[in-house]
Amino acid sequence: MFAINFNKTAMHIFYGKAALIDYLKPSKTNYSKIGFVPTMGALHQGHLSLIQQSMSENEITVVSIFVNPTQFNNLEDLEKYPRTLEDDLKKITSLSLKIIVYAPPIDDVYEGRPSSGYFNFDGLEDQMEGKFRPGHFNGVGTIVKRLFEIVEPTNAYFGEKDFQQLQIIKKMVRKKNLKINVIGCPVFRESNSLAMSSRNELLTPEQKKEASIIYKTLVDAKAKFKTNSATVTEKWVQKSFEKNSNFKLEYFQIADEEKLLPCMRKNKTKKYRAFIAVFFNNVRLIDTLSLN
Repeated sequence: MFAINFNKTAMHIFYGKAALIDYLKPSKTNYSKIGFVPTMGALHQGHLSLIQQSMSENEITVVSIFVNPTQFNNLEDLEKYPRTLEDDLKKITSLSLKIIVYAPPIDDVYEGRPSSGYFNFDGLEDQMEGKFRPGHFNGVGTIVKRLFEIVEPTNAYFGEKDFQQLQIIKKMVRKKNLKINVIGCPVFRESNSLAMSSRNELLTPEQKKEASIIYKTLVDAKAKFKTNSATVTEKWVQKSFEKNSNFKLEYFQIADEEKLLPCMRKNKTKKYRAFIAVFFNNVRLIDTLSLN
């Protein structure tokens, strides 16, 4: 454990899991609730909102900052992912000195060469992100399970921007019989409605403004889906992006929220959601919107 000082303030940050586990032991015996917010750093207001919710619902809040190599199927994407630990710590400190931070090196988490385990998420992993990022969700499952084992939280908080990931983590918790409450939190957006993401740091202010077209397209697609089929709506979105050479649409899909299967025919008993992934200036951006 180390005490990090910023402007005469101090917080607890751990770089090794053994010290963190020892520090948390007393809290696990006196019925205190532990909230956990796993992140890959480059924190933005969306992350901070998760941390604030955890603080309001738990006696103890732990935040992990770890860029997990096993969930990247593109080495270039891993290398350019923003790493801003000092700035992240300042942002966390501005919320509270009581927040506990776990910022481990790769060896502390993986104890050797990083590798993913295999997870069966009952098909949730085969849709959208799973189609375009082979092995991604095995990496997600591996790191989240390891972090859950280290922190042993009561509640864990995830943003709904990564809705597929949220559903997969809930599935893993059920299948592994983990006594953890997984809580999904609303998408936090920039002033122009672009979904907040660590990857936004790779865009210029002008590019962020231009990227607002992603959310606008989702809103327009929601309106179109009310009177059209999923197929018609999806083709409309594809054509919309074909007209804009600055963006490359990787996928747009309308799926039911529970099983994440593509909507073939509307069912009034199901909740539907639009999912989108777009490349802009070689930066991959995702977003989602409920259609009900």
